[in-house]
Amino acid sequence: MGYVIGNIYFITTVAVIGGALFGFDIASMSAILGTQQYKCFFNQTGLINGQCGGPTSSTQGGISAAMPGGSFLGALISGFVTDWIGRKGAIQSGSVIWCIGSAIVCASFSIGQLVAGRFINGVSVGILSAQVPVYVAELAQPSKRGQVVGAQQWAITWGILIMFYISYGSSFLAGNAAWRLPWGLQMIPAVFLFFMFFFLPESPRWLAKHDRWEEAHEVLGLVHAKGDKNAPFVLTELQEIREMVEFERQHADASYLELFKGHMIYRTHIGMFTQIWSQLTGMNVMMLYITYVFGMAGLSGNANLVASSIQYVINVVMTIFALLFIDRWGRRTPLLVGSTLMMIFMFANGGLMASYGKPAPLGGVDGVAEESWDMSAAPMAAKGIIACTYLFVASYAPTWGPVSWIYPPELFPLRLRGKAVALSTASNWIFNFALSYFVPPAFENIKWKTYLVFGVFCFAMTVHVFFAFPETAGKTLEEVEEMFTTPGMRPWKTAVQFQQVRKLEQGTVQSEKLRDIQVEHATEKGGAEVTQEA
Repeated sequence: MGYVIGNIYFITTVAVIGGALFGFDIASMSAILGTQQYKCFFNQTGLINGQCGGPTSSTQGGISAAMPGGSFLGALISGFVTDWIGRKGAIQSGSVIWCIGSAIVCASFSIGQLVAGRFINGVSVGILSAQVPVYVAELAQPSKRGQVVGAQQWAITWGILIMFYISYGSSFLAGNAAWRLPWGLQMIPAVFLFFMFFFLPESPRWLAKHDRWEEAHEVLGLVHAKGDKNAPFVLTELQEIREMVEFERQHADASYLELFKGHMIYRTHIGMFTQIWSQLTGMNVMMLYITYVFGMAGLSGNANLVASSIQYVINVVMTIFALLFIDRWGRRTPLLVGSTLMMIFMFANGGLMASYGKPAPLGGVDGVAEESWDMSAAPMAAKGIIACTYLFVASYAPTWGPVSWIYPPELFPLRLRGKAVALSTASNWIFNFALSYFVPPAFENIKWKTYLVFGVFCFAMTVHVFFAFPETAGKTLEEVEEMFTTPGMRPWKTAVQFQQVRKLEQGTVQSEKLRDIQVEHATEKGGAEVTQEA
């Protein structure tokens, strides 16, 4: 295999740079759209109170929505790309596409060019957001899978934080450099991602699917046992992969259509709704248009940008708890707790605005049409809105944020995993596209009622998760398959199996399957004696 790095944490650190690229896009758009340099260059509304009004609300919605629109396409095609050239090849191709889109955005001289560049960036993000979780999930041990896949969300939060401050610092530059510089700098991580992937292993499950069994065995030994191909857990997992590959070849071909057949449609709907609901929480909207929200709460200029950045810090810090405990918490509990808390804070924000605010003058607060509600007469209520927004972010960060990336790759069998996660992620992006386009006009037209819409969504997702989403934490990907094919499975009766699988990984317990594998392996080696100890 040449020189290949097998430490799962290093592999994850490199791979989730693909998630950071999504964060870069959210933060740069959020910070840049409020600057006069951006508004004046892409001005469509003339001067308002002596300042450039920037694009119209519908045009800005289109500019923002171009990225998730491209991501929808990228996520869908990623299923074919990853089956064809592998998980590594798909991720590397995504990094190249990102550089192309960023170059176009950085050099934009018209709104059309800006939209085209952001759409191409979106294709990249769609590929990366779908395949990075698959890649690290197929490499990680079960007891670490939630932790390393959840790092995708942590990377997104870091990308948001870093790029927001770069964009904020660039806002003090004169002229077009204020927005060209951050959109140009975001190419650097993608270049690093492309070249570092030459030193990382391919997914052992993808290798096995293409009958490259020796390479698959080497990767399992490298990642799980520091190169020991005969380690008990390595032999167990290799055998489970072999059985799964043989079973899948005998029973079905991998196609998108199969995702909607028989019992598979149940898993497909769970995977899709995990991603759909993560958008309908309203989190990414709050990240992208937070300057509008705080503008309605009475903040403007640098004070608005600094206050907005605090939520990005909260997002980074609170996601750490998920990385530390998500495999012990499981998947169901964080989803249920997170949606309940977010519902409370959404309704609280809507209530505060309805009770203490009033419609803004024509043209919005400070000439921003989307800032259509005025809270200046109630400073304490305005502070309550800011506080509830921070608490909303703190509720999302350790729950729906990471779990929405962790959960879908765990649901599907090997033959369908690449396409299934691609479809699930595409569901995320089509709703991201719709919300990016819908929210600016919503703030302008239905004002505080926008919060009530998302509060109702949070209530609906709580009910849906309780009755339909089973627990997958602590199980091998092959055990998850067995759980879904067992008749009478009740999602609310499934539980985390963290300690049991952790002992198996460490070799402190021995299953009957492991005993059989050791006997078979010893026979292949010439009949060597197999001891009773694993």
